Amino acid sequence: MRDTNMNRRTFVEAGLAAALLAGCSSRQGDEVPAVVEQPEEAPEAVEPDQEADESAPDEEPPANASKTLVVFYSRADENYADGGTEVLEVGHTKVMADYIAEALEADTYEIVPQKAYPFSYDECCDQASTELAGDARPELAGDMPDVSGYDTVFLGCPIWWGSEPMVVRTFLDAVDLSGKTVVPFTTHGGSGLGSVPSNLEARIANATFLDGKAVAGTAVDGARDEVVQWVHGLGL
Repeated sequence: MRDTNMNRRTFVEAGLAAALLAGCSSRQGDEVPAVVEQPEEAPEAVEPDQEADESAPDEEPPANASKTLVVFYSRADENYADGGTEVLEVGHTKVMADYIAEALEADTYEIVPQKAYPFSYDECCDQASTELAGDARPELAGDMPDVSGYDTVFLGCPIWWGSEPMVVRTFLDAVDLSGKTVVPFTTHGGSGLGSVPSNLEARIANATFLDGKAVAGTAVDGARDEVVQWVHGLGL
């Protein structure tokens, strides 16, 4: 501490001299409160903070940022049911896709045809058969997703005539999934995964394929635990 017998004028002058010699040092040990009345000298003291901000590393993405994308095509309207048909507000495959996305906190992308398939189950079946026979590529609505930031892509659809709907092939032609981990899933009326796994392997180069999951459409509403257990068992 300074001599307590120092008069105020001498004390202030000494403080000013020390500040000039030290270049307005910001050391917290300095007794600068006695000269804080000199506002013109103070701004330089913020320079260390400015330098710290400039040298701070770039912010990293949030730890929980999703690297998994769930892609699916699903059809509501009139669907097959045991012994007949039923009208759905939400398609079976969308229900299953939501289970997967919730279990992994994943992003989702829905494949939507430019022209919707017929409301009638029988008419939809007829159109699906014609498209399959002609290897058609129905146009899709909306933009394709940017998949560059995803490591894993779940790809789901209903089974139509033992295979994926042709709108799924349109998607595969438009989006490059090479190098990804790809996981198929389906809803069906008795065909399981159908030819979907082999079709995906034939159309996606240099990808890693994990075992898929098939759930009967009429059972999907009660299959949440089964689907979640499968997802967690994949080791993602």
